[in-house]
Amino acid sequence: MEGENGGTPAPAPGATPEGPSGAAAAPAPAAARRRRKGGKKRQEAVVTIPRGKPKSGRVWKDPGKKRFSHMIQDKALRSSWARKMKERQERKLVRDLARQLEEAKQREKEEKKRRREENLKRRLENERKAEIVQVIRNPLKLKRARKKQLRRVEKRDTLALLQKTPVRRSTATE
Repeated sequence: MEGENGGTPAPAPGATPEGPSGAAAAPAPAAARRRRKGGKKRQEAVVTIPRGKPKSGRVWKDPGKKRFSHMIQDKALRSSWARKMKERQERKLVRDLARQLEEAKQREKEEKKRRREENLKRRLENERKAEIVQVIRNPLKLKRARKKQLRRVEKRDTLALLQKTPVRRSTATE
């Protein structure tokens, strides 16, 4: 027998041998019918009205475009409460981290600005201390000065300088 040796299987007892008439081909159309039922969808005939040339001349424009707000949005698949809470917690952590980074950057910026202002103030004070000051009591000297000299003259509050000069007290009042 050929079925025992691994060749073509032997016919089962009581089964009719397949012939050229196609007696065994009867179950195949039923299987095809089942496949056709679920696999093939009915196509609806959409009648398209031919459109003429638009007045603007822009033939490449698609007239059937809708706004984004008119598009039908699918509902997202529902997630479990625990997963939702976990995602919310993660979003909160990310927001907190971003806020902390922003605050750190802002603090650094403010610190830099404060240091810069302090340095400018200190430099100005040092320049003022290092200046050679000559108080001009006679305004006629300014009238006689040349333009080049007048450009170098700066006005200052001389009250502090005048107070630094020692006041001479007469000793006769003793």
